[in-house]
Amino acid sequence: MSFRFEGYVIVSADGMLADATRVMPDSLKFEGDKRFFEQALDRAALIVHGRHSHEGQPNSPSRKRLVLTHKVKALAADPEMPNATLWNPDHARFEDACAFAGVASGTVAIIGGPVVFDMFMERYETFWLSEAPQVRLPGGEGCFLGVPERSPHEILTAHGMKPGAPYVLDAAHDVTVTPWRRPG
Repeated sequence: MSFRFEGYVIVSADGMLADATRVMPDSLKFEGDKRFFEQALDRAALIVHGRHSHEGQPNSPSRKRLVLTHKVKALAADPEMPNATLWNPDHARFEDACAFAGVASGTVAIIGGPVVFDMFMERYETFWLSEAPQVRLPGGEGCFLGVPERSPHEILTAHGMKPGAPYVLDAAHDVTVTPWRRPG
């Protein structure tokens, strides 16, 4: 198996990916970021997320995905999404989940939430951190374990990643995406 791991998240100025109810509010949704995200996922061989995350895009049903859950013993086909595999990482290795899903190579897009991002922190080749500096979500859900005590930048740096040049996704709202990569 040969995989390239990439992470994707958009965060508020305070590092949150969702509000206090664990829902991504409309205030954190921007057309430029949505286009960037959708194009990236269309290129991915596999999407990985927790049960509270989902991209909700027109192509979503056709994408192969692993949904992390403790509601199955190890691995199971998702009865609600034909291209989804339910994966309990406590009882099945990632490689076994990929084999069950029928994916042996390509880009794996990790799209959250915080526990899922953390599981792959040492595997990312690139983590695409989109930031919406005009949005604040007090009491929200941090994008990584350890946010808000530490910023997303501090956490990525602590895992050996360095920021590249940011790209503007929405100039009117100062929304950017920065590729964080491992040196070498």
